[in-house]
Amino acid sequence: RREPLALINLKKKNEETGEEELSSRLNHFKAKATRHIFLIRHSQYNLDGRADKDRTLTPLGREQAELTGRRLASLGIKFDQIVHSSMTRATETTEIISKHLPGVKKVSTDLLREGAPIEPDPPVSHWKPEAVQYYEDGARIEAAFRNFIHRADVKQEEDSYEIFVCHANVIRYIVCRALQFPPEGWLRMSLNNGSITHLVIRPNGRVALRTLGDTGFMPPDKITRT
Repeated sequence: RREPLALINLKKKNEETGEEELSSRLNHFKAKATRHIFLIRHSQYNLDGRADKDRTLTPLGREQAELTGRRLASLGIKFDQIVHSSMTRATETTEIISKHLPGVKKVSTDLLREGAPIEPDPPVSHWKPEAVQYYEDGARIEAAFRNFIHRADVKQEEDSYEIFVCHANVIRYIVCRALQFPPEGWLRMSLNNGSITHLVIRPNGRVALRTLGDTGFMPPDKITRT
């Protein structure tokens, strides 16, 4: 799913046909469609819950999810799927959003669960997980990036629109990686609950960021970052 030339075994290239054959084979591996990725941060949730199952959405969080769902529906886009983190707050946010997008299939994954992607630079004083957490979570979140953020499959004929409901750390890391920015800078960005981040992946592999953490569709008194 990367550069087409990297998908061809050049050692097996027919020397007699040379560049003509290479050009023909490259066309076979080139993507034709654009992927639109909508990264949604979960809504506000109960911070006092000890276990994940107890960290359910607050009443305000449920309102936020409703507002996000309405905003996505108002775009008039035919979404292909909703992929969401298996954590409770992301699952509940997805259920509320999906009511506004009937017929769009939902897929749960552990890859998008919250975690510590990479040690931030510069460091912060208010958040210092143990070093082992970066090794455990970082590999998983990097796997999520590689699994979900790539150019369209060569068989895809039309542009696609996908929603990913997950967490602030995951989204910030993905944005840095997708834009080829130093991933250690992920903690310099802030995302509101229920916010929408829109990435566009062109057939040539280039990525553009259209919106980052948009909550302009929410009344000011409904906006939180907890």
